[in-house]
Amino acid sequence: MSFGLLLALALGYLLGSIPFGLILTRLFGKGDIRAIGSGNIGATNVLRTGSKGLAAATLVLDALKGTAAVLIAEQLWPGAGRIAAGAALVGHLYPVWLRFKGGKGVATLLGILIGLAWPIAAIYAAVWIGLLLVLRISSVAGIAAAVSAPVAAALLGRPELTVMLAAFALLVVWQHRENLARLRAGTEPRVGRSRV
Repeated sequence: MSFGLLLALALGYLLGSIPFGLILTRLFGKGDIRAIGSGNIGATNVLRTGSKGLAAATLVLDALKGTAAVLIAEQLWPGAGRIAAGAALVGHLYPVWLRFKGGKGVATLLGILIGLAWPIAAIYAAVWIGLLLVLRISSVAGIAAAVSAPVAAALLGRPELTVMLAAFALLVVWQHRENLARLRAGTEPRVGRSRV
């Protein structure tokens, strides 16, 4: 691996590992987000603090760090965008600063897709938002969106992204394993309701 690719890897991981949910909730006096609700640092759990604004900001910033990782890496080291994309997702899921306990990756993956291939990002966003509005179950919407990414890549003739996005989808599904257990048990909370 060239030095440029190693730098892209480091850049992606460092950007991806910024825990915006934790930073924002602490900054605005909401305490440690890891002690609230599910303990996750993502936007859905930030919403449980009662602040829609902080939740929206977390979602946007978590997405933007994925986009930034891809675009900056591609600009500095042409061809390294996909390396940075993978590193950014791993950084978000397993940030060294938080003992490798990060978010679920749904917003960050959207940002990555915006940087890699906006048509796939558009399909991803449509699936995510559409299911969230209909079902109001964040985990189902996020998992379905992640799975839609490699399918969209294949349908849109982007074979160079299909396998990588399938791997990303598996990571996102794995991060939702506790949600899947609650779904089977019928105890998964809906957005806008208190956690069961």
